[in-house]
Amino acid sequence: MPILGFISVTVVWFLSLAPGRILGAELACVFAIFTSQAWNMAFSFYQSLRTVPPELEEAGRMFGLNAWARFWRIEAPFAMPPLVWNMMMSMAGGWFFVTLSEAISVGSTTIALPGIGSYIAVAIDERDLSAIFYAIGTMLVVILVYDQLLFRPLIAWADRFRIENQPSEEQPESWVLTMLRRSRLIDTLTAPFDAMIRWSYRLQPASFGLRAIAPESKGRLGDIVWYAVLAVLGSYGAWRVYNFAHANLTWSDLGEAMGLGVLTMIRVVVLIGLASLIWTPVGIYVGLRPALTRWVQPVAQFLAAFPANILFPLAVSLIVFWDLNPDIWLSPLMVLGTQWYILFNVIAGASTMPTELRDAADNFGVRGWLWWKKVALPCVFPYYVTGAITASGGSWNASIVAEVASWGRRTLHAHGLGAYIADATTKGDFRHVVLGIAVMSFYVVVLNRIFWRPLYWYAERKFRLT
Repeated sequence: MPILGFISVTVVWFLSLAPGRILGAELACVFAIFTSQAWNMAFSFYQSLRTVPPELEEAGRMFGLNAWARFWRIEAPFAMPPLVWNMMMSMAGGWFFVTLSEAISVGSTTIALPGIGSYIAVAIDERDLSAIFYAIGTMLVVILVYDQLLFRPLIAWADRFRIENQPSEEQPESWVLTMLRRSRLIDTLTAPFDAMIRWSYRLQPASFGLRAIAPESKGRLGDIVWYAVLAVLGSYGAWRVYNFAHANLTWSDLGEAMGLGVLTMIRVVVLIGLASLIWTPVGIYVGLRPALTRWVQPVAQFLAAFPANILFPLAVSLIVFWDLNPDIWLSPLMVLGTQWYILFNVIAGASTMPTELRDAADNFGVRGWLWWKKVALPCVFPYYVTGAITASGGSWNASIVAEVASWGRRTLHAHGLGAYIADATTKGDFRHVVLGIAVMSFYVVVLNRIFWRPLYWYAERKFRLT
């Protein structure tokens, strides 16, 4: 569901929680930023759980590990390297959407929360370029600070979970991680937690023998109940949406929204294809070189966090000056922040490529296109699929921002579902907002079912590390 679409509906509910106070708007902002971050990490972790090497799972069963112990000793460590990279992308995605989350406009009502997002929104409205540059500089400083204090230590720490028999030749380093590892205070503070986790592994007695090495049976009762609940909730939601919208909407409105959705879908497909051709080889090249990764990491975070509407002045000015078609030249703004999902996930996949596999390719003289076809691309393919799925969903979200660009009193519109939802939100027309959200969700689900899910299954079956 488009984040920037349903925030116009949910903000009313959040404001009702604290009438007359800023708390409701703060909750709505946090909710919008959370929803822009959570699913990327969820997709990454899901992909890792589906591609855990079978021999690791068998080893866990042979040692009698219960489900809780297997999760923390096998599954979570295996998923940690790509999860850290997707945490970086989620943080950057939060910066990307913070401009619209801190400056909420629904109809004639505008709520501006204190923060850099609303600061940028006011600067754009007042056409203050110096204020925009101040905001960009502030974002750069903050990103560099939390890169050094948070993400660089996490990447260096997650290197211990690579699936290989020997350490990497160039191990990532972090002065913060070195300080934490040498700190007696940190050891003292974490000792009780470590003891509690180790104690929890023994809650279920170990069982060896045939029962331990046999795969666990999967009951279908839980699946049936789960899908039944989803069916009931989905039917109820569809019924409520129909009752809410059918009073003032006609079939021609639905046809218009569906047609505009096709235009936006074409833009999303073309842009994701172009981003894949560019960033997949770049991500592989960077991911295989830890020294280069240290330099690229903060730059990529900054570019991924760059809000699209900061470029509106440049985009609007160039389109007006050259008399260009907004339907074409506003489209790159859709992929401005989402293309980095592909780069981050491919870097994560390349950085976890076993050294033994690269050595084997060198020993057999596998080079050139054959190396890309047989070694590099198969290794990163599951990670690429995860990045492409999240980039696709993010592009649908970003269309609401990118298909309508304003600079001062000049506003350009591209024909598409994003502009349809943005215009309805500005007018406070909730029925057309709901219709646009429903149509966009329909297109995303259909695209996932007929394309992304089969591709996910193919990556899971054919390109697992075994």
